[in-house]
Amino acid sequence: MTAYNVVRMRVKEGREQDFIDRNWQVDPKSMQRLKKISIVSTGDRNYCLIGEWEDAEAIAEAGPVMISALDTFRDTLEDLGTGSGVTEAMSGEAVIVGYGEGATA
Repeated sequence: MTAYNVVRMRVKEGREQDFIDRNWQVDPKSMQRLKKISIVSTGDRNYCLIGEWEDAEAIAEAGPVMISALDTFRDTLEDLGTGSGVTEAMSGEAVIVGYGEGATA
């Protein structure tokens, strides 16, 4: 069953282009069973990374690779001040995939 991971982060002032450039350098092929990944600007240096995976097990297996990828741009991120460090992550299996025509449950 399709699963997603969502990671919230905030980029240090003046480091946004560096953050974007370094993310382009991450090789998505290094994350087995990753379907696609998007990084969404949510305003004022805030971003959410959204990964679509074959299943929840694929996310768990890719954990070390995702941490290695984060390490390549970690210095561009601010501590979120929530006790979680520079990222807040969550993941889980999809309840609805798509919405409207072609949606599946």
